[in-house]
Amino acid sequence: MTAMRNIKLAGLVAGVLGLSMTGAMARDLTVVSWGGNYQDAQRKIYFKPFSDLSKKPVLDESWDGGIGVLQAKVKAGAPNWDAVQVEAEELAIGCADGLFEKLDWAKLGGKDKFIDSAVSECGVGAIVWSTLLSYDSEKLKTAPTSWADFWDTTKFPGKRGLRRGPKYALEFALMADGVPAKEVYKVLRAPGGVDRAFKKLDAIKGDILFWESGAQPLQLLKSGQVVMTSAYNGRISAINKTEGTKFKTVWPGSIYAIDSWTILKGSPNKDQAMDFIAFASLPENQSKLPQDIAYGLPSKAAAAAVPADLAADLPTAPQNFEGAIAIDVDFWNDNIEELTKRFNAWLGK
Repeated sequence: MTAMRNIKLAGLVAGVLGLSMTGAMARDLTVVSWGGNYQDAQRKIYFKPFSDLSKKPVLDESWDGGIGVLQAKVKAGAPNWDAVQVEAEELAIGCADGLFEKLDWAKLGGKDKFIDSAVSECGVGAIVWSTLLSYDSEKLKTAPTSWADFWDTTKFPGKRGLRRGPKYALEFALMADGVPAKEVYKVLRAPGGVDRAFKKLDAIKGDILFWESGAQPLQLLKSGQVVMTSAYNGRISAINKTEGTKFKTVWPGSIYAIDSWTILKGSPNKDQAMDFIAFASLPENQSKLPQDIAYGLPSKAAAAAVPADLAADLPTAPQNFEGAIAIDVDFWNDNIEELTKRFNAWLGK
């Protein structure tokens, strides 16, 4: 009996040790977004409340995008990120290449609860956002009104900021060269279109400061290093609220897109990540976002709940859609690798 009891005790101890080992090896849910004042808002509206509700820690990290980053993490196995916010091109490529888990749309309330462009097998829309021209109204007496003004270094002397990479830079260059916004991708697909865009970039190459993270153009404007810059619309409205800056935006010629929540393939916290995404997608939670940062909302009910004064500053407001275009996901999926190589070579000349 004593021997049998010792065997049972040994088994129980082994079981407890096994559980302890599993707990030690497991890690907390890690959510990844774009940093800066946008992630500050997410932390307040999504991350902390979800942590309080689930009674489990939520870690958050930031990144600057890039499908290669996701490929490396998934290839390594057991990625150290779980829920990740991605741009539209990363969603399309990653879903096709098996980098993301399939979402449980039943937990999200059904696909009909979201605008069509926010629905994917592997992702659900988190925000509608725009990249546009921005400037400091306290430093510029004459307001720029177009990308042609951005390129006019005689009328507006000084450095200007652009997101590093071919995406957005080529579109804005063509608009500055007189191409109507609605025809930009038609021209880029046509023979000579890309050459024309790079030639236009040549004209101000020495006047450009390139940025990578969404917080950088705000710093460039605030420090006076640039007289104007491309920027994400929500970041501009947020810093005006929190720091009292007088940054202005130019909506005509802006490019809007949808970012989505995804779950990395092989995430050890797949179920918890899905619960988090469902929580962040609830209308009563998502509708709080424009109070802190002016991004449009993919949830139909959330968008309808935004007060009129806040809705007027969103990319989805009718007056802001006028003269704007959507990012052409297909164009960039087909050309991003080749054009990034060409852009980097151009930059290094």
